[in-house]
Amino acid sequence: MATQTTAVPGRVTFVQVAIALQTLAIFFQASTAGLLLSSSHGEALHGAGARVMYGASMLYVLAAILAWRPGGGSPRPILYASGFLVLASVQVVLGIAHKASLHVPLGVLMFGLSVLALGQVLLTRTPRRTGTDTDTDTRP
Repeated sequence: MATQTTAVPGRVTFVQVAIALQTLAIFFQASTAGLLLSSSHGEALHGAGARVMYGASMLYVLAAILAWRPGGGSPRPILYASGFLVLASVQVVLGIAHKASLHVPLGVLMFGLSVLALGQVLLTRTPRRTGTDTDTDTRP
């Protein structure tokens, strides 16, 4: 028996929320990076934001794993989320080492990749099971 799937318009998924949170956290990091130069509170905000961003990256990995259906879906989103977590780890190490010449461009790259991933997930329709059909059914 085959299962028919249809798109569910207006439904927000866990993956969408996780990527949106990650993107917002990275944007917050960019904002607080400027505060590092002008305020004594900038370092505390940037440090707290780094923890939130790293947690959001881990949440994105978890969401990608939970959205994947063994044998039914592509594990590619898990690969993307894991790659992003690796970039976040490198970013944390570079920040702690005060390597701004590498930390800042990597942050810009991460923001761009996160926006692209968010756009891709928001434009992709979410399948939903609507019932069962026979294997000989040729309806779209």
